[in-house]
Amino acid sequence: MPTRQIEVTDWHLEQVGPADLRPARTPDVPVGIVRAELPSPELSRYLYTAVGGDHYWTDRLTWTYDQWLNWLSRPGVETWIAHVRGTPAGYAELDPQPDGIVEISCFGLLPAFTGQGIGGHLLTVGTARAWDLAARWDDRKPTRRVRLTTSSHDAPAALKNYQARGFRVYDVTVATATVGHTPPGPWPGAR
Repeated sequence: MPTRQIEVTDWHLEQVGPADLRPARTPDVPVGIVRAELPSPELSRYLYTAVGGDHYWTDRLTWTYDQWLNWLSRPGVETWIAHVRGTPAGYAELDPQPDGIVEISCFGLLPAFTGQGIGGHLLTVGTARAWDLAARWDDRKPTRRVRLTTSSHDAPAALKNYQARGFRVYDVTVATATVGHTPPGPWPGAR
């Protein structure tokens, strides 16, 4: 596959208190959001590729089963999954950092579920769970900040959704990246 150089902008956003969270409206479709309490590399890899395949999410594609399991088994890491009529629609992955920071390390919807208000609702719930993460983990300090990063590769509505939920940009970085001509899609050979 031919590659090319492109400029990629990353926006680093944060909330500095639970009062910063501005909840989204409830979507018109019934959405359930539950925590996947058992570390499941298969499930997490599926969500990562299904959500990120169209947006050049490639960092974890080479991870082995054990690398996924080690990542997901760290204390405080949580995966919150949105379901519509039993079907996974998207997810938010929470990654606690030192000093009371919780990173929303992965967030997004499967393509079939965009444009229905599900993303704002999932981000509301995922962010609220980041703020109260210490209540579910004995060894965690209370959350002081919730952070996330989005890129010019991500869905066009991503940055607006984050800002509408009360996240503020605290840094912007621009770098050159080498990418394939098209994103890899949700699984090898899908295109």
